[in-house]
Amino acid sequence: MPTALFAWRRTPPPFLIGGAEVTQQLLAEELAAAGWRIIYLGSYQAPWDQAPQTAQMRTCLDEHDTAYEESQEELRYSWNGVDCLAVPQQRITTALRSLLTQARPDVVFTSQEGAADIAAQARPATLVAGILHSISKTGLGVLSGSPHHGLAVSEFVLRQAPPTDGTRLSVLYPPFTLPGPGHHRRGRTDAVLMVNPIPPKGADLLHQLIRRIPEQHFTLVEGWWNTAEQFAGYPNVTYVPRVYDMSPLYRSHRLLLVPSAVGDAFPRVIIEAALHATPSVGSDRGGIPEAIGDAGIVLPAEAGVEEWAQAIRTADHHTLGEQARRRAMAFTRPRLPDLERLGIYPAANASST
Repeated sequence: MPTALFAWRRTPPPFLIGGAEVTQQLLAEELAAAGWRIIYLGSYQAPWDQAPQTAQMRTCLDEHDTAYEESQEELRYSWNGVDCLAVPQQRITTALRSLLTQARPDVVFTSQEGAADIAAQARPATLVAGILHSISKTGLGVLSGSPHHGLAVSEFVLRQAPPTDGTRLSVLYPPFTLPGPGHHRRGRTDAVLMVNPIPPKGADLLHQLIRRIPEQHFTLVEGWWNTAEQFAGYPNVTYVPRVYDMSPLYRSHRLLLVPSAVGDAFPRVIIEAALHATPSVGSDRGGIPEAIGDAGIVLPAEAGVEEWAQAIRTADHHTLGEQARRRAMAFTRPRLPDLERLGIYPAANASST
């Protein structure tokens, strides 16, 4: 049985903050379903401020009737076939060393904060794949640790990744799962949806749109941080706290807005919404056009509020939604063939006993 170790400094599944967490969880679960032994090492302290999250994790596990064990500052549990281990930040290095010796993984996947050190530590012992979730210093930082593979989540990220000696750079699109039966047949409101309404994601333009088309209702979903107070004065806005299952929101809105002012890598929300036949209107920043393709509306970065308002008013969401759904289906295919093509899967399969 091949063994894969996911090691990083954020929380293990299913405790999610953004696209990186979802992407890695789904990849880990796919490998587990294919018969791999999957170990997921993370921390119950946020890497950016060391804030403990053990209370929230216990609550979530209890709510899902998931047994867990706590001992010597470790939290262990299993989630959808993935063996998860959460430790303090200062123990990540020690825990990784122990897992490399005892579990002898065939491949280590790592990314985000501190991933370069994890890659450098694991590389002498096994195959290392760094997942490039963004073009930020955090997203590309793993390459400084010279992993054997750098897996960019889009062609856009691949183009931005610096060549690294000893690292093979390739695209591995994020995995996605199909909605449950009948989801795309549910009725919709005329409201439009935006996730993570913060300035880098286009909140400034969003404020203008809310004021410019007061007859249009907007549903905003909390992302990286809570911005509810900034939108509290608008009668045509509903602000929703961060949710784990976005399906009900996707299938009940006619459009998804992605007005990012930064070079997003490959927004998961675009494909997730499309799988519910909800098309996107997005800016031409980063990997947004790559995710939307020809099944939505892409506006230039310099487009003003009038152009956005016109696109929202006139978008044929029925036709575009069906086109988006058909296109998004391609992203639900298994990722094992991609890992095999890259030489990651055969390496694990060949060396396991």
